[in-house]
Amino acid sequence: MHGSAKGLVFAIYYPVLAAIGIPADSRMIVILSRGRCGLSSCIIYYLMSMAVTDLLVMITVVILNRIAGIYFPVSFLSITPVCNLRNALNFAILDSSVWLTVAFTFDRCIAICCQKLKVKYCTEKTAAWIIGTVCTLSCLKNTFRYFIMEPLHIIDNIPWFCIIKLAFYKSPAWVAYDWIYSLLTSCVPFLLILLLNALTVRHILVASRARRRLTANSNGENRSDPEMEKRRKSIVLLFCISGSFILLYLVFLISFLYVRIAKFSYFSGSNFNESNFILDQSGYMLMLLSSCINPLIYAGTQRKFREELKNGVKYPLSVIVKLFK
Repeated sequence: MHGSAKGLVFAIYYPVLAAIGIPADSRMIVILSRGRCGLSSCIIYYLMSMAVTDLLVMITVVILNRIAGIYFPVSFLSITPVCNLRNALNFAILDSSVWLTVAFTFDRCIAICCQKLKVKYCTEKTAAWIIGTVCTLSCLKNTFRYFIMEPLHIIDNIPWFCIIKLAFYKSPAWVAYDWIYSLLTSCVPFLLILLLNALTVRHILVASRARRRLTANSNGENRSDPEMEKRRKSIVLLFCISGSFILLYLVFLISFLYVRIAKFSYFSGSNFNESNFILDQSGYMLMLLSSCINPLIYAGTQRKFREELKNGVKYPLSVIVKLFK
């Protein structure tokens, strides 16, 4: 892929991503805030927080970082303090998005596998506390990223653009911070979601066999089980959200591991050869895609969500029709 072709792909991909993601995430926030989706308040809290962070990813990472960098390479956003702030903010929001997905997966794992603990843990109060803690820790952890960059140029006493300080690669403290941060943002969440889903699947299989035996009638036929049907929606939602996260973050994780093992400069694409650059950017593009795919998952798995979505589309159309009558 030549440089002009790569630039064209980025110039098309990110605006399309923003054009789809921002309306979808915004509409999802409105629908979830009404609480008419047939889901528990605890689940809605998590889904709402994930929708908000996904929307912020679209605004800060996609628009203010990627699109602005492509179409407006020299602007107010290129001044070094603003660039540093964008860098820290981008990582904080992405970090929050990842760990909120882990928190949601853990909550559903508790709800399905631990009925006794579910009563105390799967509540609105606990969900709000977990969401607040995750977002606060993500912001605090990424505050240090403001100090990683230094100006690339100083013109008329104004620092422009950002470049990673050489000390970041040489200082043991910064190297340790980078390793710990990278593991907590990519490897650990990925493995936790795999583990939690494995535990959930195992419990569902065991519980399903037990309940089928209990509900079987004398002729050996299975009657409908309201309890299992009640769980089905949240189970399907859980597996779709966590499954899409695993698939879309897989390339990013492979890129991260390859870069670390091969000892390339992870933050500088100029040190990459063609295949390394494509792998790195493909992982990043798929990672950002995960921030606009959740509304499609909700629409595909939740009947009441689809109904609310249809009503949201029909209402402005009906208003327009009435205006022209």
